Amino acid sequence: MSKSNHSSSGRGHASVFELNGVPGFGQALPLALQHVVAAIVGCVTPAIIVAGVAQVSERDRVILIQAALIASAISTLLQLFPFVRTQKFQLGASLPVIMGISFAYVPSMQAIAESFDIATILGAQIVGGCVALLVGIFIRKIRILFPPLVTGTVVFTIGLSLYPTAINYMAGGTSNPDYGSWKNWLAALFTLAVVVGLNHFAKGFLKLASILIGIIAGYAFAACLGLVDLSGISSAGVFQAPLPLHFGVKFEPSACIAIGLLFAINSIQAIGDLSATTVGSMNREPQNRELQGGILMYGITNILCALIGGLPTATYSQNVGIVTTTKVINRCVLGLAAVIMLIAGFFPKFSALLTTIPQCVLGGATISVFASIAMTGIKLIMRQEMTFRNSSIVGLSVALGMGISQAPASLASFPEWVTMIFGRSPVVVATLAAILLNVILPKDAPSGDRRS
Repeated sequence: MSKSNHSSSGRGHASVFELNGVPGFGQALPLALQHVVAAIVGCVTPAIIVAGVAQVSERDRVILIQAALIASAISTLLQLFPFVRTQKFQLGASLPVIMGISFAYVPSMQAIAESFDIATILGAQIVGGCVALLVGIFIRKIRILFPPLVTGTVVFTIGLSLYPTAINYMAGGTSNPDYGSWKNWLAALFTLAVVVGLNHFAKGFLKLASILIGIIAGYAFAACLGLVDLSGISSAGVFQAPLPLHFGVKFEPSACIAIGLLFAINSIQAIGDLSATTVGSMNREPQNRELQGGILMYGITNILCALIGGLPTATYSQNVGIVTTTKVINRCVLGLAAVIMLIAGFFPKFSALLTTIPQCVLGGATISVFASIAMTGIKLIMRQEMTFRNSSIVGLSVALGMGISQAPASLASFPEWVTMIFGRSPVVVATLAAILLNVILPKDAPSGDRRS
């Protein structure tokens, strides 16, 4: 096949295994739907969780989910197709990645929603976007502060901190009068059993869509138990454009610091996802302009998305897994997936339908996601030998982060802003501790020089 015609799927059509060019729609659609299936639950679940903590109205819950879908789609399209591109610089990675609302921010967003409101989250997100821009500009100098040991410790802590959220959801949600009832637990465990069963015994599409299928099966099972309330769908409109600044924007210093630190970490984490994409599907390392462009666009899109009510986004590792497994790297395929999510975001009835999923079903489906986040952190940590020094960094960082957040009263004599930054989310403390310990503790001697 010559490079000039790029034709393998039909006359004038590019191959889905090529980065550039337009493949045939019939071939691209099922591959795009594969990415939608993998991403859509992750896109909307953080919005549902935050809306529950913030105790917003049913209408605002729908608007937040709608904004999540639109923000994820816009972020993905801008990463795939840079509108600024030169030989040495570009805005956007121009690599086959999917962006979506990130679970990494959920613990901190829950803390902010409890103390303040959604507007404060969005204000902190704008500041976080600016932090990501700074990381993108100075990436080569800053990257040394975030080796796999540090980023792995942070990701591991994020996974651990999400477990109580999953368990509370499995029990029905703390605001539910029937919290902890046998019906909630039965529906949650049924959903979890379907997800685990498909993950370990199914292949192909069934395995890929295990979480979505688990939620559908759990939803039907919960409906049989009388746990599904469809009353909110009728009041939702058929079509609605995004509502910019619907929730407003507020800047609270403590919230901005907490979210800003996470943006710095996730900017570095994006390097891992972009590298995994190129190494796994193209047999090459990402170019410097691709990495820098991806991080810069990550910052820009989060600032833009905050204005339409979309929560913080990040690269989606599950979609990276699809790309590296199938080797389908054509940007138009992933762009079509983003367009499908964008269209879904314009229909409030679809968003309202998602709000009817019982919390116990969401908990049963997402606890496996949270578990995989923690295990991803462990995999990153284990890239480096677990010497006494490295074990100390991981152990102390996680102990301080999780310990302080489990005992927030330990900071009662400090100003409220100290509790907000360090006491509500374990991720901030674990991040700072890991960075500082990694800088301060003496480096291990080369293995050949160590005493036995």
